[in-house]
Amino acid sequence: MTQAQFSNSSALDEETARAEVYGLLATLFHAAPSAELHANLQVAVTEAPARGAMLESPWSELVAAARKMTCNDISREYDALFVSVGKPEITLFGSYYLSGFLNEKPLVVLRTDIAQLGLARDEMQSITEDHVAYVLEVMRYLIAGDDVSISNLTRQRAFFARHVQSWLPALCDVLASHPKSVFYKSVAAFTKAFISVESQGFDMLE
Repeated sequence: MTQAQFSNSSALDEETARAEVYGLLATLFHAAPSAELHANLQVAVTEAPARGAMLESPWSELVAAARKMTCNDISREYDALFVSVGKPEITLFGSYYLSGFLNEKPLVVLRTDIAQLGLARDEMQSITEDHVAYVLEVMRYLIAGDDVSISNLTRQRAFFARHVQSWLPALCDVLASHPKSVFYKSVAAFTKAFISVESQGFDMLE
């Protein structure tokens, strides 16, 4: 393998890792982890799954939390934090953190930007597009998608700044400080660290 081939391979590995982290976080915020995912987290290596040594400590804490808690424990925690017939303990929708209300202007802006990417919400899904899991899945697509006119660093940076960096750290702070948050406190810490690493990466492109 030539030096150029090695460099290209490393870049591809890094992009794959980034996409996988976004996918994992989307899954964890969309629902409590399945038995399979929980088992995989329990045996995960405690090394940074993406660029940046600062991820290793929060990743280790997330894995440790998965090892200490049963799948049912985490499921009950998810329901206690995020599921309610009325107002949940913690909301997972970006509009709330950006405007103080659900289904406000930030959701309209997000829908416009998503439409420009050629994406649309599955009508079978009950969550709106500003749910954290949906936003993280869009980022995963912008990294791992096959259409380079859509899935590229320019699109990633713009979407990240407007729809991820603008509010997700605030959600992580609320989640980390909630007394019922145990497993998801570690998810919040890892998410915030990952967002910080992503922010630094995008800043380096300028």
